[in-house]
Amino acid sequence: MTRNAFTETLYDAYGQRFAIDEVYFEHRTDHQHLMIFHNAKFGRVMALDGVIQTTERDEFFYHEMMAHVPLFAHGNARRVLIIGGGDGGLLREVLKHRSVTHVTQVEIDASVVEMAKTWLPGHSKGAFDDPRFNLVIDDGAAFVANCQEQFDVIMIDSTDPIGPGEVLFTQQFYGHCDRCLAEGGVMVNQNGVPFMQLDEVRKTSQAFRSLFADWHFYGVAVPTYIGGLMTLGWASQTPALRQQSIEVLTRRFEDAAIETRYYTPAVHGGAFALPRFVEEAIGL
Repeated sequence: MTRNAFTETLYDAYGQRFAIDEVYFEHRTDHQHLMIFHNAKFGRVMALDGVIQTTERDEFFYHEMMAHVPLFAHGNARRVLIIGGGDGGLLREVLKHRSVTHVTQVEIDASVVEMAKTWLPGHSKGAFDDPRFNLVIDDGAAFVANCQEQFDVIMIDSTDPIGPGEVLFTQQFYGHCDRCLAEGGVMVNQNGVPFMQLDEVRKTSQAFRSLFADWHFYGVAVPTYIGGLMTLGWASQTPALRQQSIEVLTRRFEDAAIETRYYTPAVHGGAFALPRFVEEAIGL
């Protein structure tokens, strides 16, 4: 990285470069290197340990699909657990659902939340002040290992499986999440871009297969996450959740009167259609 450009370090042989117009914030926390800067095309950009996490311009692609697919599939989720997601974008979308009465968010790094409140206020849009919200500063894996509560939906909005996020991609962690799911609940998680991170998707599928009655992946193409389609994991003990008809999803979406920019019931259904190379990798 120079003072004029940010070059992502996620892959050795392939990457992307962002011009830096202005650095707003840069700090090494107890857990990671945190940076936020302005780019003329993507607006404010947040990076952790040299990897782009979110941008003002396209964050809604990812956050809407991670939130609304499980919540509309469930239909009446009241208690939601978010692991990670310190920028507040996912929380914002979850709290649009009137059925949700309580959200616990577990973030390992308090600095990320404070930075987002100051420099990325458009992500949360006041969600951190919602009375339904409870923030826990803790390691997500440790939290679920000791948690005695149950949740209708668990969303794992983690970094890639390096550094602090590595423990959130293990079978042991997924098993603890399963224990924390209420009957009829569902868990979703981010699994990277399969064109570049196919082993990540394959390993998750192996863990899900041993734990859940129904598991799959669904896709969203986020411009910031280079390499094409991104996969989000889906895991539940209730197969019917993934089979909701377009009519049911449309009715729930219309009744909720939620304004979206990416998610639609039709996109919801189509997102579970995976490219053949992904199906082959996960044994479908």
